[in-house]
Amino acid sequence: MSAPAKRSVTITLDGSNKSTTLPLLSGSVGPDVFDIRKLYADLGVFTFDPGYGATASCDSKITYIDGDEGILLYRGYPIEQLAENSNFLEVCYLLLNGELPTETEGKAFELGVMRHTMLHEQLRTFYNGFRRDAHPMAVMCGVVGALSAFYHDSLDIHDAESRRISAFRLIAKLPTIAAWAHKYTIGQPFVYPRNDLTYAENFLYMFHAVPAEEYKVNPILSKAMDLIMILHADHEQNASTSTVRLAGSTGANPFACIAAGIASLWGPAHGGANEAVLKMLEEIGHVDNIKAFLADVKDKDNHTKLMGFGHRVYKNYDPRAKIMQKACHDVLEELGIKGDPLLDLAVELEKIALSDPYFVERKLYPNVDFYSGIILKAMGFPVSMFTALFAVSRTVGWVSQWKEMIEDPAQRIGRPRQIYTGAPKRDFVPASQRS
Repeated sequence: MSAPAKRSVTITLDGSNKSTTLPLLSGSVGPDVFDIRKLYADLGVFTFDPGYGATASCDSKITYIDGDEGILLYRGYPIEQLAENSNFLEVCYLLLNGELPTETEGKAFELGVMRHTMLHEQLRTFYNGFRRDAHPMAVMCGVVGALSAFYHDSLDIHDAESRRISAFRLIAKLPTIAAWAHKYTIGQPFVYPRNDLTYAENFLYMFHAVPAEEYKVNPILSKAMDLIMILHADHEQNASTSTVRLAGSTGANPFACIAAGIASLWGPAHGGANEAVLKMLEEIGHVDNIKAFLADVKDKDNHTKLMGFGHRVYKNYDPRAKIMQKACHDVLEELGIKGDPLLDLAVELEKIALSDPYFVERKLYPNVDFYSGIILKAMGFPVSMFTALFAVSRTVGWVSQWKEMIEDPAQRIGRPRQIYTGAPKRDFVPASQRS
């Protein structure tokens, strides 16, 4: 829980003799916040904060972001250190449990996850209910939501062991669900998971392998995939995480909550941002068109947007983007990709934008979506799978946030207020009397 600060905020309502003193609360790092829970009782007014950009909705010990300084911490650990020294499953353990695992704890956790990678066999037939050209995110929303019908032995959210098993199942099964969504769309046989591979290797194997020939995972690509997953594992109270928490506050089962998070992530302003980057590059078409495109971006009367640059939270360089930038160039070098017009265009756009005073002064640096879109395309993923991969990575963050909320004794059902701007009370008029 946050601790009361020594200071407070006093608010006086103009035109009345009403006033209230609200305590300031302090977290372990970051700005103080004032507790407005007594505001309506004392003054009869609410706060108005569209998008909740200035409202703390919960206490959390999981992720901290300082957008002005470009800082991202998982349980206090800088993302740069975790990306350099850790792996995705170790980060999963950290987010779920609060501390990095010992060697024994790490091996037990990895074994626990990998024992749940397979899907109930009847889920194979569940996929047949979708159209062959269904978007992978539509398939994932449906299949993840259906997990509660297949694994209803662990739905007691008030039982710690049930929560633990559900966490294992979600983290373990999302790569299988996503890979099978892709296989279903392209008409290839489903590939079962292999528990002798790492988490990232296993996903690449299920996604790319076919029964007709042996598939060997490229270590450079598996390292890049593991890195992408670490960088996307959690990001504080974003739209999809807040959706998971809001759904969870009703007592809904974890599979339904994560399905809600996937649906929220699907939006182009959230998880679909890296798809938008590739679409933008396709619209630019050629490096010769970059100058004219950037001129349109700078024109305030033009609605052209530079996708993959800047961030709502980070007013400095996105720390994840710096890490992803190196991984991006490593992947392109490893694959020896030359002459791909879209990738050549992306590299040139990055170079020009980073040297253009207009974007530098406005701190519109490339964000993680810009580089992840390029990497995933280079690794052979269709654009339709980009957001699905994001969902695979973010599942551990959603589950960690859901688990923290359920275990918080102060948790209550989410219920935002509103400013009503519709008609005031009025009487019903029969149809024959309406003008």
